[in-house]
Amino acid sequence: MREIKRVEQLIAEINKVHQRYSDDYFETGKTPKINLKRTLEKVPQSHIYQYRLILHESINDYLFEADIDFPFYYRVKTSESIAHKISRFEERPEKYPVNKWLNDIFGCRMIIDTADFDLVEEFIDQWEKEYGLKNWYKREAAEYRGIHIYFKNESNFYFPWELQLWDEKDAKRNIQSHRKYKRTFVEGIEE
Repeated sequence: MREIKRVEQLIAEINKVHQRYSDDYFETGKTPKINLKRTLEKVPQSHIYQYRLILHESINDYLFEADIDFPFYYRVKTSESIAHKISRFEERPEKYPVNKWLNDIFGCRMIIDTADFDLVEEFIDQWEKEYGLKNWYKREAAEYRGIHIYFKNESNFYFPWELQLWDEKDAKRNIQSHRKYKRTFVEGIEE
């Protein structure tokens, strides 16, 4: 049950960090607010890359102030990974809102023990309401298993962030799956 408390604490703190960062970034009047419920044709790519760059440069300052004193992992998506994702979604005949598919410029991961991983679903709907989360889902595929939670603080102007919860027994397989499917943008880069 201790892990469940930590999961809730991480959700609460990432949600606060997302809100603080988004307020600082979008609510000062220095950066244009663009509705991310629009498709890529209406959201300039420069808007996406500028957000990513400033987030990359400042996220450690925000996380330093967060009340998180247990292990978790995080990353800011690379520009190359964003470009790869944009090109994949530009090619699709159906057009999706940017905030539906570009929902992980900032991503966290927490690996928890099996018993608590199985319990998380009993609490997550309550946390979704309590913390105003965008949504969540459990993904189970042959090579990957995890719970994905998304933060946007009820604003279509704020880029969503992602938290992945992994069962410790799936961690190695999930990493292998990420290497196989999520890092294809590095193919062809000369060593």
